[in-house]
Amino acid sequence: MTTSPGPLDGIRIFDLSRILAGPTCTQYLADLGADVIKIERPGVGDDTRKWGPPYLKDQDGKESNESAYYLCANRNKRSVAIDVSKPEGQALARRMISKCDVLTENYKTGGLAKYGLGYDQLKDEFPGLVYCSITGFGQTGPYAERAGYDFLAQGMGGIMSLTGEIDGDPMKVGVGIADIMCGMYATTAILAALRHRDRTGEGQHIDLSLLETQLAWLTNEGMNYLISGEAPKRRGNAHPNIVPYEVFPTSDGYFILACGNDRQFQSLCDLAERPEIAVDERFSTNPARIKNRETLIPLLRQIFVSRNTAFWLDGLEKRKVPAAPVNDLPGAFSDPHLIARGMVTEIQHEGLGVTYPVISNPVKMSRTPPTYRRGAPLLGQHTEEVIRELLGADEEELEKLRNSAAI
Repeated sequence: MTTSPGPLDGIRIFDLSRILAGPTCTQYLADLGADVIKIERPGVGDDTRKWGPPYLKDQDGKESNESAYYLCANRNKRSVAIDVSKPEGQALARRMISKCDVLTENYKTGGLAKYGLGYDQLKDEFPGLVYCSITGFGQTGPYAERAGYDFLAQGMGGIMSLTGEIDGDPMKVGVGIADIMCGMYATTAILAALRHRDRTGEGQHIDLSLLETQLAWLTNEGMNYLISGEAPKRRGNAHPNIVPYEVFPTSDGYFILACGNDRQFQSLCDLAERPEIAVDERFSTNPARIKNRETLIPLLRQIFVSRNTAFWLDGLEKRKVPAAPVNDLPGAFSDPHLIARGMVTEIQHEGLGVTYPVISNPVKMSRTPPTYRRGAPLLGQHTEEVIRELLGADEEELEKLRNSAAI
């Protein structure tokens, strides 16, 4: 585990977010060296702590209260348990915010204002503060007051109309992708706002929603609709603009084929010992293959089931035609390339006295790489440590805070 400072060393984040979108953002910033102070409600904490099984086991082999879901987005952070519903907790929060560069939150629109911690209530007191709000639907608009969840954003944002079998039900992506992508957009926005702050001294309010980020990453399919005016059709594993580009069965499994140009298609036909297909005017160019998709795909499927997966993958790789296996998670995590690239890292959980594996940050930086300094914290694990460090509090002040139930 490396402990060298990252590129964001010296940036401190007051993190009032929970679940997935906000924590994804702040974990990424923490990996890059930011000091992320995760603010949690005493005795309750981030909802995802209980979203299991599975749960991490402690050094005695007993299940803890730390779910794998919680662990996925909260490494490299310090947990401080503050009750911001209490006046003493609000006052403590403001003192801590004065020592921070960024505040992240995903309360319902206007939810923090009742605690005196809304952006409009803080911006004059802390003019350099970058304040990032993540909600389901944004701070304005007719849906602003609604609670938002990843599943709703996927449905309303169009991706479910594009995902799944052609004649099947609308299908969500298998992970909380609207949450994750919103967290990634938030990361970029925060870094841009910090750059502006460093140049001008001005903080600002970042307003991000799950629904809008979901719409934004419709990318080519979104543009297909905007340019043509026609709603794209669900195509299962097929591609709307490239053929053949989908999953095909073999005699013993499946493989992915991604012919991105006509040369690759010709090489495929050579491997299949069917060179006449490549020169057939119905299939010789990608536009022709798109037009005649319904004829070509059944023909290819019939050819591919005549040989096993290894034959096609090995032959296509030699001919530089993009192809890949369809891995389950054990297959993905045991892939020799991903192992060579270090995509699993062991990290120390100080509170439980164990090490556990995490999915590594995929960013490779030659001078300031992501670091893995600590595991996801226990609820309130660093409360007193952080208050002493940031505010210089002594034991008398800490005792007062405990007695008021603010911490």
